[in-house]
Amino acid sequence: MSSDSPACVEIRNKIPDDWEALPLDEVTDFQEGPGILAMDFHDTGIPLLRLRNIETPLVKLEACNFLDPEKVKKKWSHFALKEGDLLISTSASLGRVSVVGEATVGSIAYTGIIRFRSSSSKLDHKFLRAFLSSAAFIQQAEQMATGSVIKHFGPSHLRQMAIALPSLSEQAHIAGIFDALDDRIALLRETNATLEAIAQALFKSWFVDFDPVHAKAQGIAPEGMDEATAALFPDGFEESELGLVPKGWKVTPLGDVVESVGGGTPDTKDATYWEAGVHCWTTPKDLSGIQTPVLLTTERKLTDKGVAKVSSGLLPAGALLLSSRAPIGYLAIAQVPMAINQGYIGMLPNSQLPPLFMLFWCRQNMEIIKGRANGSTFMEISKKAFRPIPALVPPALVLEKFMGTAGTLFSRLVENEKQAQTLVTLRDTLLPRLISGQLRISDDEPELLEE
Repeated sequence: MSSDSPACVEIRNKIPDDWEALPLDEVTDFQEGPGILAMDFHDTGIPLLRLRNIETPLVKLEACNFLDPEKVKKKWSHFALKEGDLLISTSASLGRVSVVGEATVGSIAYTGIIRFRSSSSKLDHKFLRAFLSSAAFIQQAEQMATGSVIKHFGPSHLRQMAIALPSLSEQAHIAGIFDALDDRIALLRETNATLEAIAQALFKSWFVDFDPVHAKAQGIAPEGMDEATAALFPDGFEESELGLVPKGWKVTPLGDVVESVGGGTPDTKDATYWEAGVHCWTTPKDLSGIQTPVLLTTERKLTDKGVAKVSSGLLPAGALLLSSRAPIGYLAIAQVPMAINQGYIGMLPNSQLPPLFMLFWCRQNMEIIKGRANGSTFMEISKKAFRPIPALVPPALVLEKFMGTAGTLFSRLVENEKQAQTLVTLRDTLLPRLISGQLRISDDEPELLEE
């Protein structure tokens, strides 16, 4: 593409005079991953990265496929990834740029993922990452993407795109601000993953593996537990429909200990339900991209009239949301009052088994929940099918003790997620202005992002 192309001319008219507008393919090297048949997938070998592995900031290897090393050497070696390569989906989640770290060097990115490298001395590689994460890139990509249901863009579209470049020093400056914000967001999310894992491990120890009961049955003190807490657990087991369970604990249908409700969708063509709405209304789409089981706000809002059309009304803050179809299994605890659509089972805070307990219970028992689903078009777990599922109900004092510990962890997690969302908003507001030159920051101002 020429530097006089329509894309370059359009950008040039919007950027500072000391910036340069260049064709994207003049300063970057990009390549879409190969199409590989499922018959070539193996349990071990060279990792094959799929869309699910494209996470921010680093590529993840969890649940990836694998390829035979000898076949990779013969057919796909030129697709091997290098440390620092940037990956982006071509058909979903635009703007989610993933960096190839040391652990994923040599992996192959599957078709539907494009690999980027800086190929010019005019382009700072870290600035390229900021550009690919910005509205400046996403808007161009979305305008060119084709497809009626799922939008797709590829190398042919990239060859028609342009990038605005300031001096290398200013590129480094902008990239530094972006990286500082991104690093803080990543650290908060990593901390939240740790907090969540600790709470989930405690749940499993107490209510799945029954570690304190096993210890007491052997005449030893439960590990890491004070005497008062240990006294809350029995020292033996008894038979139940769920097998051996701690003595005195009851097996009860969920419907008897969890108040669950469904939702609905007001007529989307009636503006009086939606226009200038102030009440959060959620669909499972709101949970599809969250990294923490916390829902702070929603994409769409309802008016008072709209809320009145949802039979369950506004669920209180603290309600647990379980997506009941397309797909089953998204989970989050609402942090503000919100209405839900028909794709959820909502579990209310005033239940005998509280939402935070049920969050971990649902995760532990998701296959059982999905096993109760049915449907001809798509699988769905109805409230009628959900409520009879048997659950082990511990004594109130054990529940209270668990909630005291897990609740403290979850409160920290919620505050971290609020801070992360604030930083995401700041990053997404600043980045387009920095990338376009609308906002110029002097060398001493990045210190504002430091602790």
